[in-house]
Amino acid sequence: MAIHRKSPAAQQVKCTRKFPNNTQMKSQAHTREWKGKVGWEDATAWDMGDDDAGGNERLLRRAVVESGPRTPAATRQTLTLWATCQFQCFTHNGWKSRKHRILMVSDFFFPNFGGVESHIYYLSQCLLKLGHKVVVMTHAYGKRSGVRYVTGGLKVYYVPWRPFLMQNTLPTLFMTFPIIRTILIREKISVVHGHQAFSTTCHEALMHARTMGYKVVFTDHSLYGFADVGSIHMNKVLQFTLADIDQAICVSHTSKENTVLRSGISPEKVFMVPNAVDTAMFTPSSTRLSCDEIIIVVISRLVYRKGADLLVEVIPEVCRLFPKVRFIVGGDRPKRVRLEEMRENSLTEAFCIAILEAASCGLLTVSTRVGGVPEVLPDDMIVLAEPDPEDMVRAVRQAIDILPGIDPQIMHRRMKKLYSWDDVAKRTEIVYDRAMQSSNTNLLDRLPRYLTCGAWAGKLFCLVMIINYLVWCLLEFLQPAEGIEEVPDIGSLHIRLDSADDQCETQGN
Repeated sequence: MAIHRKSPAAQQVKCTRKFPNNTQMKSQAHTREWKGKVGWEDATAWDMGDDDAGGNERLLRRAVVESGPRTPAATRQTLTLWATCQFQCFTHNGWKSRKHRILMVSDFFFPNFGGVESHIYYLSQCLLKLGHKVVVMTHAYGKRSGVRYVTGGLKVYYVPWRPFLMQNTLPTLFMTFPIIRTILIREKISVVHGHQAFSTTCHEALMHARTMGYKVVFTDHSLYGFADVGSIHMNKVLQFTLADIDQAICVSHTSKENTVLRSGISPEKVFMVPNAVDTAMFTPSSTRLSCDEIIIVVISRLVYRKGADLLVEVIPEVCRLFPKVRFIVGGDRPKRVRLEEMRENSLTEAFCIAILEAASCGLLTVSTRVGGVPEVLPDDMIVLAEPDPEDMVRAVRQAIDILPGIDPQIMHRRMKKLYSWDDVAKRTEIVYDRAMQSSNTNLLDRLPRYLTCGAWAGKLFCLVMIINYLVWCLLEFLQPAEGIEEVPDIGSLHIRLDSADDQCETQGN
């Protein structure tokens, strides 16, 4: 876990920018706002000792992106400072006015339900509000195929590929290149953002985008081990994808460490941006519930990696000790046949959104102390246990004892301050800016990056990228980019609605 401490040096930072004409722009207002306002510091995030513009720029950006959810006030103050500094210091090169055209790619999106699906949807909606263009690409779900528009004018390409295992499409390497290339050109994309390590569509889209010279960002939502066959295979695929990535995002500090170890990517390229919760949707009951009957609700995929087998032993013991406890289970997947009642927990979890949703509803949460779960909530809002049946029973007993002292309305208000999808979008926006600043390299300069992936795997990865480049050249010959019609930008529905509201207010005055 990151260590937070007071840093006198951080309070003396000045925002300095060196421009090509050797002039400097300094803002004493920045120094005064920084001094005394921003005191908490992530000991792993600051880049001190470099007084030039690049050092201050890195310091400010990394402070915003890597500030964890445990210091929300410091995060908001740093964001305020960064917005001011961005306006006054970077208008010279036009960076402030840059708007991105983002393609979100993953096999996991609505109507399928899960943490990745919710993350992509809410992040896209908030990026649209910030004025960016966002398009989502996923595979077809049943009869849902083709182009669809969802809430806020978000455009979704349901490509007619069928999943074959756990909502993943069959790996084809090069067969997906034509349609991905067409979407990138038609939508005039500038940044391709892939989600989830075991999404086939994500890996292939990032590979094709890098071949075409686009900036790519990857978000890892899960934790994986290093010993079993499945994890070894997945880690090698991730190493291939991240060998030539511009920037990466992880949803917790533990997830960041796991991704760096699995893929070998430089930690300087990986940012920690947590998940969030829509507190307007998840609210407590208007009336205080009685403790005469305690209902434990479980919403989870009923699979081994979510701890379904562990709870087979926990639930009977809890029901024996506390007759007034009832379980309500929401979920499906193979372990459903073994579970009739279970309590939310996990064996591997990078960042559980269900915990945020429960806390936003004013519910006390019990979870296993694994992965990034300990980073999600303060200690007084969650009871943690080791992934052991006896300790899980102990944790449930502790939660039942402290439940009468929990005020759901206070917990909900605290969650509104701790987590916001708008903050996630702003921090992701900074990652996009960093990706756009990375240098453009040709194929010959990129191939050595793949050679570091292993004695045999590195050579195989280089061969794959060379063939992919030749496929791109063939596609350019058969269907030149100039012959692909670009779709007109209709603008974000959020922006149009805001403009209409402003006009109504003006006419009313």
